[in-house]
Amino acid sequence: MLLLHAFPLSADQWLPQLHRVPLGFRFIAPDLRGFRGVGPAFEDPGLGHLSMDDYAQDVLALAAHLELDRFVLCGVSMGGYVAFALQRLAPGRVAGLILSNTRAAADSAEGRAGRDRMIDLARREGPEAVAREMVPRLLGKTTGESQPDLAEAVRRLIVVNSVDGIVSGLVALKDRPDSTPGLGQIACPALVITGDEDAIIPVSEAEVMTRGIPNASLVVLPKIGHLSNLEDPGAWSRAVEAGLNAM
Repeated sequence: MLLLHAFPLSADQWLPQLHRVPLGFRFIAPDLRGFRGVGPAFEDPGLGHLSMDDYAQDVLALAAHLELDRFVLCGVSMGGYVAFALQRLAPGRVAGLILSNTRAAADSAEGRAGRDRMIDLARREGPEAVAREMVPRLLGKTTGESQPDLAEAVRRLIVVNSVDGIVSGLVALKDRPDSTPGLGQIACPALVITGDEDAIIPVSEAEVMTRGIPNASLVVLPKIGHLSNLEDPGAWSRAVEAGLNAM
């Protein structure tokens, strides 16, 4: 299974899952292009106006390098958008989809304007400001009250990124296509996971994907926000293991 992280984090988002891989499975968690930078001096000539297809092509190149003919794709939030792009590009390679805290729809006009504001903030004040703005919304209300240390852990995942990496990700998020029309053409089994306290993508979006994908099931985790695999790793991993065994 290839695990694709959320914006603006890194593959370290998957440490709880990488430490407890179900028997018989292999988990691979790459950093998406431009993430996990090395500070303000980080410059990558491969960054610029990236698209979800660009990230998906990177994942396909990794799979080719590792000689993976078929694999399950698991994406949280932005990772889910990359999973949709890869499934469009190479549907025969995807044995299953796990779509967590993500949506099929493109950004609304309001959402695109919010991306522009975040791009401006990142360029003016850097990753610390992005973390300050995003962390309170990434975690659910219950998590914020019961796991205060997790907010700092998420902040650290964000601030190691470069401004260029964050801005490139925001541009790709803002310009991504609507995947809703293609849901009915997804032939592989899918598991949709969300949290009932997700303040960024509501449960209704998970329900749209579950209804649209022919062979999909839905798990709603209670008292969990947008980063469900970090907020309740045990419950999230149990749902995923059951989904993998059913695929």
